[in-house]
Amino acid sequence: MTQEDKHEVYRRAGLTHRLGFGQAPALVVVDMQIGFTEPELSPLAGNFDQEIIVINRLIAAARLRAVPIVFTVIEFEPIHQADGGLWVQKMPTLRQLTRGSQCVEIDPRLQRQADDLVLAKQYASAFFGTPLAPMLTALGIDTLLITGCTTSGCVRATVIDAISHGFRPIIPLEAVGDRAQEPHDANLFDMGSKYGDVLPVEDVIRYLDGRE
Repeated sequence: MTQEDKHEVYRRAGLTHRLGFGQAPALVVVDMQIGFTEPELSPLAGNFDQEIIVINRLIAAARLRAVPIVFTVIEFEPIHQADGGLWVQKMPTLRQLTRGSQCVEIDPRLQRQADDLVLAKQYASAFFGTPLAPMLTALGIDTLLITGCTTSGCVRATVIDAISHGFRPIIPLEAVGDRAQEPHDANLFDMGSKYGDVLPVEDVIRYLDGRE
């Protein structure tokens, strides 16, 4: 199938609609922890230097408008990793993401503050097994700006669960990354067609700056 065929197939199927922004956003930073951002320390990691720069821009814009910021990390019980179920069997390298280890620390280059919420999770989605959905509902949030890594894994799972829970998923293009370009590109295309809006980060910052 050619590139033109792909776009035509999706267009014919009606997969080009945009949700748009809502009235009350939150910023979610998915798994930007040392185990995923420091290749010298972890086989799970990729080079997300540019994504960190862009995420920090979004963090700064969010703080100016008092937009809630939520970080997630993957961490497992340090002895047996039984809380990882079948996922740690499928991806054995996940076992090094043990509670209390350096690999579960948020990358220090990110401008996290002490009052930013950090949610620990054991599976791909930021929603699965965490209080994220009821917390956002209690805050009146209707839009999630979803950033982080990896595009084809935990970002995608979070985007799908976000729309399933009734939140508008916005994926800032330059603020998500993957270990390889092909799954990154394919999943951005698919998420933008079916589950959320993939937008340039400048559009997202203009939306944040335009909020009263």
